[in-house]
This record gives sequence, structure tokens and C-alpha cells, in this order.
Amino acid sequence: MTSHSASSYSYSSKSTTGGGGGGGGLSTYSYGDKDAGNSSKDKVVVKNSDMEDDMKEEATKITQEAFDQFKVEKDIAAYIKKEFDSKFGAAWHCIVGRNFGSYVTHETRNFIYMYVKQVAVLLFKSG
Repeated sequence: MTSHSASSYSYSSKSTTGGGGGGGGLSTYSYGDKDAGNSSKDKVVVKNSDMEDDMKEEATKITQEAFDQFKVEKDIAAYIKKEFDSKFGAAWHCIVGRNFGSYVTHETRNFIYMYVKQVAVLLFKSG
């Protein structure tokens, strides 16, 4: 049986402040063909994460894909969750929205909190 470490974080998302959760430096990612002058892509701003860099990059890439393909928050969350379940094993959870509070326990190295414009994305593995 595999043993997993866990951490707990509490976050609040408010679209008017762009705030949300806590410490750590910010990382900004944007995707698209820079040579084509694609300025329609919105940047994914990582507010907090304990993921390895390669997983963090994958999370921001998948998040960008979700925002490009879907407009409804529950559809964005479902896409991100299903992609992570497929690539990194179950059970991932994803919350997408402009205004929510959270307090979650997650497996160590399996948490990211990010923004696309004023929409927060909380992705974590638990269970």
C-alpha cells in the first residue's frame, strides 16, 4: 500500500480583487504561436503550487486548452480534471470560478492554484 503525505490549504477567490490564496511567487504562463501574433491567449498566472515544474507546466497548458475550448466554468473544470486523471492517475479535483472559498487536503506535490483573467482554478489530488 502506498503512503501519501497530505497538506491543507485554505483559499478564497474574489474576481474583483484578483486575490485569492497565499504565499509564494507568481508564475505567468501563456501559450500560442508568438510568431503569428496571437494576442488572444490569456495568461495563466500561478498563485501557489507545490507541484514539480513539469507537472505545473502541464497544468497550465491543460488549463489554457480548457479556457480555449469551453466557456462554462463546470465544463472547464471537467476538462481539466479528466485530463489530469488520465495523465497522472485518479483522483483529481478541480474547482473553477470567480468567487468561492475552499479548504482542502491534498496529496503532497499535487496542488496548484491559478488564475486566467479573473477566473480562479484550484486543482488538487486527494483520495
